[in-house]
Amino acid sequence: MSGAASAAGGLVRDRYRVAGGCLDCAGDVAGLLRGLPGAREVEVLGAAGVVVIGHDGRVTPELVVRRAAGLGIGLSPAGRPSPAPGGARRGWWRSPRLALLAAALALLLAGLAAHLARQHAAATGLYLATLAAGGIFPVRSAWQVLARRRLSIGTLLVAGAIGALALGEVAEAAMLVVVFSLGGVMEDYVADRARGSIRALMSLAPPVAALLHPDGTTAQIPVEELQPGELVLVRPGERLPTDGQVTAGSSWTDQSPVTGESIPAEVTAGSQVFGGTLNGPGALTIEVTKPYRETVLARVIEQVEQAQASRGTTQRFADRFGSIYTPVMFTLAALIAIGGPDAGLTAREAVYRGLVVLVVSCSCALVISVPTAVIAAISRGAREGILIKGGIHLETLARVRTVALDKTGTLTAGQPRLTSLIPLDGRRPETVLAFAAAAEAASEHPLAAAILDAAAERRLTVAPAPGAQATPGTGIHAVIDGHQVFVGRPPDPDNLPSQARQQLAALQTDGKTTVLVTIDGHPAGLLGIADQLRPEAARAVTALRRLGISHVVMLTGDNPATATAIAQVAGIGEWRASLLPDDKTAAVAALRSQAGPVAMVGDGINDAPALATADVGIAIGAAGTDVALETADIALMADDLGKLPAAITLARKAASTIRQNIALSLAAIAALDAAAVTGHMSLAAGLLLNEGSAVLIIANGLRLLRSEARRPAIPPATRSHRDELENQPAIS
Repeated sequence: MSGAASAAGGLVRDRYRVAGGCLDCAGDVAGLLRGLPGAREVEVLGAAGVVVIGHDGRVTPELVVRRAAGLGIGLSPAGRPSPAPGGARRGWWRSPRLALLAAALALLLAGLAAHLARQHAAATGLYLATLAAGGIFPVRSAWQVLARRRLSIGTLLVAGAIGALALGEVAEAAMLVVVFSLGGVMEDYVADRARGSIRALMSLAPPVAALLHPDGTTAQIPVEELQPGELVLVRPGERLPTDGQVTAGSSWTDQSPVTGESIPAEVTAGSQVFGGTLNGPGALTIEVTKPYRETVLARVIEQVEQAQASRGTTQRFADRFGSIYTPVMFTLAALIAIGGPDAGLTAREAVYRGLVVLVVSCSCALVISVPTAVIAAISRGAREGILIKGGIHLETLARVRTVALDKTGTLTAGQPRLTSLIPLDGRRPETVLAFAAAAEAASEHPLAAAILDAAAERRLTVAPAPGAQATPGTGIHAVIDGHQVFVGRPPDPDNLPSQARQQLAALQTDGKTTVLVTIDGHPAGLLGIADQLRPEAARAVTALRRLGISHVVMLTGDNPATATAIAQVAGIGEWRASLLPDDKTAAVAALRSQAGPVAMVGDGINDAPALATADVGIAIGAAGTDVALETADIALMADDLGKLPAAITLARKAASTIRQNIALSLAAIAALDAAAVTGHMSLAAGLLLNEGSAVLIIANGLRLLRSEARRPAIPPATRSHRDELENQPAIS
């Protein structure tokens, strides 16, 4: 997204944001832009307010902006970070459209005052002036749409105003123009609120970065010009300009804009960091790892915009309804105007009633209220670290009553830790751990890392044992301070002393991987190693049950004993162990056949087949995993399982709001059309009620943008695993 452009498949893809006007009401925007020389494909994402143009390089932003302006649509290149939240904006008084509307409103009020004063000639003149000022933009837009043999809502309005003038209803024609234009501005405003979250995301990344030269000097350059391998300096209190790896300095960063995690993360040399996050009290030197358009923040913005293209059932219904409704109402109005005299109406009454039908049919409430609610929910989720990739996934998640959870990396942290240290034969715990760490110091096995981490947390001095020899599947032998040391898989329990056999059985029953340490052939200690349950896992499972999720199932490739232990601690009553990837896929399919739509939660890599098979695939910790960010239907950006109940709650609120909007829209359409056809509605009253109902319905969808107040960001508290190990009771 360099300046809004990216290349794919030999095409340059430029992205433009709507700076003014309504994409849904403007007619064939895509058809107009496809006519540009060199344009190959055009995608209009109405609710996100984005237009994507694929071209061969000949389409310039100036040409696109000028062509779209012909339909009353203001476009501006998208993708660059904004210099200030929300970007620079002109005052309303500097917009020609709004200035003319203000003038028309003033003239209309003056005309009404003159009418009340019985100055009819002056009132008529003011009404005509109102039409001249307020009708410029609607007439121009309607003409351009008609030139391409299409109808738009603006076309119906202009036809209604011309008809009112022909009948001598100058005042009502003037009110039509003003009320319609004012309603359009209000609809643009409330719809723009949904797009505000995307603009807020864009404003998080600073427009420039401090490029660090080898001599220690810095230079300010645009962030989109940063290249992988370059170093940037981030001072205390500044936002990080791009994704990268810390090479020098230590601080904490508030990652909530990307991950939704309210507790800042400590960062030191070697830590991965994300663009758009806020640096704490320390200066950081960061090596750029990705071009700007591939950063997590840039990709989240693009995918939130693209989510509009993935439409759910309700949104497809609204789109189909809108495509049929306008021409049907136009035909109905013509039939009433032509056939009214045969039904006992005068010619004037028939034409007027047909005009009223035209006016009340000028509503896009249903067409845009559904996608506005969808994009509001998606934007809200992105703000809270929940990336939902389309309305269809939002809709499906709301219907889910079964959740399948992977174990490693989802319910657990995915990092084996030493949880039990049981000395034998009168040995001190520190002695046993020191011998084991020295033997394992050169090993790359995950269990060795757990032993070394525990030794480091206890601040034990560990010198690698020279000449240590590893036997695959058995363990490692070493000579340490003249002692023969073995660290590895326990032998046949019958060869162990009675106390050791009991301790070993207890550890294995608890689902822990057990390591035996022997010194000079005698059992010296047992080490219990386990992948730790996430702190929030049990709370998340409880929250899922409170949401009415009837089946919470754990799927794991681990052994049954470990699966049983983890499931019991997490509060999960159903689990399946020793599963290969194909087995997980089959398990998801079986769950769907038993209980309906299934959401599968995993890390997005090892669980890819199961995620793809599920009705909704949800990846956890996607901020640091490119594959998860790309493949999942929904991505929980932080390593926080607690975001899962929040995502389901948001989806259900969105589904409820969408149902409300559809019901309200259809009720408003039915009531207004019935009143218009039966002659119980005037032109001005019909349009006023029409526009008012549309604004209220759209505003109802925008309630989804509201969220609970966040706790203020505070420096993270740390708790060493050493404390956890010391406080854990020994197994006896």
